[in-house]
Amino acid sequence: MRILIAEDEPAMAALLQQGLSEENHTVSLAADGPTAVEFARSYEFDAIVLDVMLPKLDGFEVARLLRAAHCQAPILMLTARDANPDITRGLDAGADDYLTKPFAFSVLLARLRAITRRAQAPVAAVLRIADLELNPASQQVHRAGRPVLLTATEYRLLETLMRRAGRVLPRAAIIDAVWGSERFVEDNTLDAFISLLRGKIDRGSRRRLIHTARGVGYILEARTARTTGPGPEMYP
Repeated sequence: MRILIAEDEPAMAALLQQGLSEENHTVSLAADGPTAVEFARSYEFDAIVLDVMLPKLDGFEVARLLRAAHCQAPILMLTARDANPDITRGLDAGADDYLTKPFAFSVLLARLRAITRRAQAPVAAVLRIADLELNPASQQVHRAGRPVLLTATEYRLLETLMRRAGRVLPRAAIIDAVWGSERFVEDNTLDAFISLLRGKIDRGSRRRLIHTARGVGYILEARTARTTGPGPEMYP
């Protein structure tokens, strides 16, 4: 999953980022309310971990603004406050669940699993582009019925491309979606993973699905093959 952590305590933010990254989630960090709102409006997240006591805009206001902007990502609020009025205020602002500090990391993971299950329930389980299928629930990928074995990073890269199929994705947007905004990733690293992914996805198929948008980024789409008279098919 791609998770936004809005937490102004550096030690707590670092611990959450490390723990969630070790669980194979992609994490972005926001240290204040306006940054959290900007990130959540600009990128797609599977879940938001939102501390109540944020500077500039508190967590209640952040949740309210995001719901007013039709952001549907499930929100788990974190706070040292456990008074019923604060819990009620957070849920009324748009939070899906509430967790008071201190907490066990295993409980945080369980709460995240619960709110994302509820959020994803109405969504189609399988992504399909031509004969390529990706099942987010099982994280299994098939091309023309053939299973494709991917590493965790290759899987996140393919899912990012498939969820935005037909649209050119800038390199920076892909890097941020796959590796998170807090990590520095060079362009040639992305190119290397694209090459590996192409080798697995397009191997044995007459139609390539991952295309380069020169000077911009990449796009995943099923394009009609071109022919130049007799001879092999040509692809854009």
